[in-house]
Order: sequence, then C-alpha cells, then structure tokens
Amino acid sequence: MDKYTETSEYIARRIADAGKDMPRVAVVLGSGLGKLGDMIADPLIIPYSEIPNFKASTAVGHKGNLIVGTLGGKTMLAMQGRFHYYEGYTMQEVTFPVRVFATLGICTLFVSNAAGAINPEYKVGDLMVITDHINLMPNPLIGPNNEKFGPRFPDMTEVYSPRLRCSADRHASVLGISLRHGVYVAGTGPTYETPAEYRFYRAIGGDACGMSTVPEVIVARHSGMEVFGISVVTNQANDLKSGAVNDGDDVVRQADAAADRMTALIERMIHEI
Repeated sequence: MDKYTETSEYIARRIADAGKDMPRVAVVLGSGLGKLGDMIADPLIIPYSEIPNFKASTAVGHKGNLIVGTLGGKTMLAMQGRFHYYEGYTMQEVTFPVRVFATLGICTLFVSNAAGAINPEYKVGDLMVITDHINLMPNPLIGPNNEKFGPRFPDMTEVYSPRLRCSADRHASVLGISLRHGVYVAGTGPTYETPAEYRFYRAIGGDACGMSTVPEVIVARHSGMEVFGISVVTNQANDLKSGAVNDGDDVVRQADAAADRMTALIERMIHEI
C-alpha cells in the first residue's frame, strides 16, 4: 500500500498542478495503439520514468507515457503502453498501474490490445469487443489478499461490462464501424502461438489471442471497476498456412491502421459515461 499511495499521490499532485480535474476513466493502450493517446486534447504527459515505482515499457509500439487530458469531453487518463509478464515483470508489477488507478478513484477502465485471430472468420483489421476471456497466465491475485481493494475470491461471471458492450454496438452502428464479439485467450508470450496451440485455443472457445490485458482486467474487477475490452486483429492464425510467419513490426503497423476507428468509438463511449 505504501507504494500505491506514493505513486497515486505523485500523479494526483501532477494533475492538480496542471489545473486539471481528477479523471474517473482510464484507458490502457496496447501495441501500436498509442495513437489514441496522441489525440487527447490539452494533454499532461508524464513519462513512466518520472513516476515513482513505475517500470519501463520495453515492448514494440509502447511509448511509455501516462497522459491526462480530454477525450469525448471528459477528463481521462491513458497509459500509452503497458507492462507485460514476458518482459520479466512479476504479475504484481504488470498490474501495479491498475492498483494505482483504483487508489486514484478510477471507476471505469478501457483496455485495448493487438491480437491474433483464432476464429477463421476474422480478418486483419477487425475490431473485436471482448465478451469474455480464457486466462492461461499466472493469476495476479495469487498471494495475500488486500481487502482494501476487494474480496479474496472475486466473481468473474461478467468481467466485461454488458452496459459498455451495448454502448459500443450502438456507437459503432452510428459510425459505420463493424464490430466482432468474442473470447480473448491470454498467454504469456513472448513466442507467437504454434499451429497446434491455435487449434487448441479454437477448440476451447477462443476467438482471438494475445499476451496481455487479462491480468489488468482481473485486478480492475477485483477493485470494483467497470471494464470494457477491445482487440484489434493484427494477424491471423497460421495453423493451415505453409510458410506463414508472424511479425512483430507488422502487428504494430496493422494496429496503427485500425487506431482511428478504435479512437472514434472509444471517444463516443467516454462522452456518454
């Protein structure tokens, strides 16, 4: 708690010194999706290197900035890059920012990621609203429970807010954006999945897979936040393609190409919160 308090007090002080209201909405931006952060109006940009107890974001396409500004007419906070288990961080370090958000009073968390398509109907560039997840990573709640955040055994029946999913569908219809709805499978990485793993993920009900998001979501729900998750499909399962490969730089390029649509959608959703 000392570290959470130290970090949250530092961020709150920077926000107050900039003359901004305390945000109640936060967005975590994944690989190649930092472009949304560039569209935030009147931004206060705090590099992670300046924030006490924050780690460095080393993944491709993650700028490593905390941004406080206006999007959709609301003051909001954005992580322009996240921390991953595959970077060598513990699950407590991966999810540390979400605990800080809870301490700051964040009520709603939007999470985004670049994901590989498992569902054969999905195409590169599709946006998938996450309806549920399958966690193949260590659970970030393992260890002593902090009752100040939530119960020992938190319910995960409705992890992703039905209200926000309906909001996404409504605004996507107005914007002319096509949305998929599916289950996100989270693995540790950093290797991309083998063809056999893709077939396994499809067999157990997965529609897209990646190496992030679920740890933050579990901690956010443990803290009582309302959560909305969205994936940008940046590559397709290579279970049947001879000679096909996954490329990290191309993932970032594909995510960047879809960032405008995702930004327009999230902006409208935040506006009505």
